[in-house]
Parts: sequence; C-alpha cells; structure tokens
Amino acid sequence: MSRIYINYGTDLQEMTFDLMKAARVAERLDASMRALIKPNLVMARAADGGATTHPGIVEGIILFLRESGVRNIVIAEGSWVGDSTRRAFETCGYAALAKKYGAELIDTKADGVVRRKSCGVELSLCESLLKADYIINVPVLKGHCQTGMTCCLKNLKGCIPDSEKRRYHTTGLHRPIAALAAAIRPDLHIVDGICGDLSFEEGGNPVEANRIMLGFDPVLLDSYGARLMGYKPDEIEHLRLAAEYGVGQFADSGTEIIEMNKGSKPKVQASGSRDAKRLGQFIDEDGACSACYAALIFALHRVGQKDFGGKIHIGQGFKGKSAEGTGVGDCTAGCSRSIPGCPPKASDIGDALQAY
Repeated sequence: MSRIYINYGTDLQEMTFDLMKAARVAERLDASMRALIKPNLVMARAADGGATTHPGIVEGIILFLRESGVRNIVIAEGSWVGDSTRRAFETCGYAALAKKYGAELIDTKADGVVRRKSCGVELSLCESLLKADYIINVPVLKGHCQTGMTCCLKNLKGCIPDSEKRRYHTTGLHRPIAALAAAIRPDLHIVDGICGDLSFEEGGNPVEANRIMLGFDPVLLDSYGARLMGYKPDEIEHLRLAAEYGVGQFADSGTEIIEMNKGSKPKVQASGSRDAKRLGQFIDEDGACSACYAALIFALHRVGQKDFGGKIHIGQGFKGKSAEGTGVGDCTAGCSRSIPGCPPKASDIGDALQAY
C-alpha cells in the first residue's frame, strides 16, 4: 500500500491512537496475538534529546491494542553496545509504562539467538522477534553520523545481539541492515518525528517537527523521511539496497500522503539544539509551523551556510505579504523567490537554495 499517514501536534498518545484508527489497524489484529513493540532506546537518554522514542507514542499504541482486544503485549529493545537496556527502560519511561499496563519488557541483549541467511548475508537474530505474531516498529527519524539518517530499517539493529552489532560495523553497515530488513518484516511502522536529532544517533541536537508518521512499508517511510531531512533516497545506501531486495518501494509522486490535524500544526518554540539555534540566525521567522521550520533547519545543515541574499523568510506572518529575498513554504508565496510546500521537504529546499 503506497500510503503514508501523518499526524501533527503535541498530544502524542492521542496522535498515535488516531493514526492507528485512520489506518484501520484494528482490522489486522486478533485478540490471541502476541504483539511486540520495538522502540528506539539506543541509550539511556530522555526522548526530548532527539535520540529515543517518546513513551507517549508507545502508550498510544498500547491503548489501541488493548481496545482491540490484544492483551499479550511486549516491549523489546537492545541498546547500543556499551549501554544498558535496563537503564534505558528506566530512564526513558518504559519500565513505568510496562508496569502501568502489564506489558512485558524484553532486553534483546539477553535474548536467545537464531541464525538465518538473508540476501546472501549470514545473520544472528534475537528469537523474541521471531516469536511475535504482530510486530510494531517505532523508530525515531533522525540523523546518523555513518549512514546519514536512521529510521525504520536501521531501527531493526536492536533485534540483534551485541556481537552482531560489532560485526556490522566491521563489515560495513548498509548491506547487513538491508538484509536484516528483508529477514524481519514488522507488520506496522510508526515513526517518531517529534524532535529527531539533526545529525547524530545519540541525540543532543533535536529539531522540533511535532510529527508522527504511520505506514506498512518501511522503505516507503524511510525514503519519504530521507527527503524530509534533505537527502535523496538513493544517497542512503541501505535504503537503496532494501528496495533492491524487495523490502518495499520508494515514495514518489504516486504515494498518497494523508495528513491529519494539518491546520493545527504547532508553532516553532524558542527551545532547541545549539546547532538549530546557530542556523536560526540565517532565518527570518514569523509564525512558522514546527514541521516547516524543521525542514529549513535540516536543509541549511545539509547545504551549509552560504549567502542567500539575506535572511530566509518563513512563517504564517508572511501570508499575503510581499517581501524581497527567499521564502520557504506556501505562506511566503509573496516573496520574490519562494519554495512551495506545506510543509516543503528539506531536499526540495536544499535543491532550491543550491540553485539560488
């Protein structure tokens, strides 16, 4: 299904529940299922740093599952090498969440291992994932210092033992990530796009976008997310390989984007990362929605700081007004140069800025 659902706002639990309802996820569930939720808890750091999945999103998933009659719910994750998953469960709010709803917590670092071959690559997989009837992948859309970006596909690295993670880094990340995505096929992907980090997997440079996305095709979501961050999908090697392996398809002009709560997109807040604030000095912002502003920040991070003929205008305050210079978003149509979109993708902004 070439369809992506997007919801904007700040009530993460309600946003998630509404997304699952809109996508008619209940029709795919059965009360007898063992449902496994795989968040991104790469380290013991709160979600507002841009590295880990917001627990409010997972709580929304749990509430939807319970309303659909599913009671056998598992939250499974394995933090990156050198960090403690148990500490991440506590710090990130998942221990309290599991206790509240009677969900089981599984540290995949202590899980049994099953050997599989996928797309010519030998893999070691944590067996808890293979025992689940319905898998919900809940990654964070964020940057990564080695792969450029990380989302649905790369989040599955939490489904392998630490020894396998080390091996991936010695052999090169992209091919085993794509092969892993071909071996483990989550049934549903819900992407935390609330405030993903600008460039690093461990957080510290969050960019507020206040957006959650849902889909059933991880390649579709990742390719769309790549463009939101300023990349062409082909630039992300594991994404290209996963498409070649038949895991999914790239988002294109035929992809149906269903946006919810679009008229109530949250406005940009003053808080943010140091890099976002530094890049903000090149922006003339007036009433910008967070998703639009985040796209511009990601684009500026990608293209670098250059002379664009003055500050770049963005925000609803420019609607219906004329202004000299470059504007971003449909609200700045009156600028002498305007990059359309509501919100525009960072890749489109980057291409236009480079052309200017």
